[in-house]
Amino acid sequence: MVPTVPLPRRPLGPDDPVRHWYENELGWTAVPGPPLRLVTGLRFDVLEVPAEAGYAALRHLGPTSPVALRGGRMLLLAAAGSADELPGLLDWLEWGDLPLDLTAVGAGGSIEAPMPEWGAAGPPAGCTAGPPPGHGSGASAAPAEERPTGAAAGPAPGARTGLGSRRAAVWLRPPEPGCEVEPTLPTLSALGGRAVGGGGGGAPDLVRLVDTMATHCHRVRLRRACAQPLAFS
Repeated sequence: MVPTVPLPRRPLGPDDPVRHWYENELGWTAVPGPPLRLVTGLRFDVLEVPAEAGYAALRHLGPTSPVALRGGRMLLLAAAGSADELPGLLDWLEWGDLPLDLTAVGAGGSIEAPMPEWGAAGPPAGCTAGPPPGHGSGASAAPAEERPTGAAAGPAPGARTGLGSRRAAVWLRPPEPGCEVEPTLPTLSALGGRAVGGGGGGAPDLVRLVDTMATHCHRVRLRRACAQPLAFS
């Protein structure tokens, strides 16, 4: 009788360091096959807004909350289930009747996997596949042009334009291998809790985050509308 043995895991070759980083070092679920995409709704959902609105809301996140950029869009990881809560939350905040450029991806969805700074070629020899040097857990790890300078400040004019103009997704604040991502994510359960940056513990407040992003999405929409040439009959 031939003994039954479990099927081996799909081997991860040296040409697949980015997938290895996500699946083995972060413990995130990726969609099988290329292109590399991350499954949402399991460990996190994703909120997507214009980058300007996202920068304005960074103050409501902890320094280790993962954030990515793709083109002129910002992707902010939030607690699993946030995508389902978003429509009702916008209604409660009295934003529901306005066409905001604020979307969410949750259960049953996926997003493009942001590329680590070391790229598809893999990390330098002798280094782990974690974030490159300078991307620690502290807020000071990010370059100055990535950090808001005031309560509602976004990037300085032209800041990160090279990064934000790329079509491929890249990390602005990368996740940390070996650290659970869930405690760092905005959640409704933090409603009425601390404001990030004010000390104390707890997860970031999803309500404050969404309200700030909605406010700035509306401002972006109004500014674009005012920039349109007038139509004459």
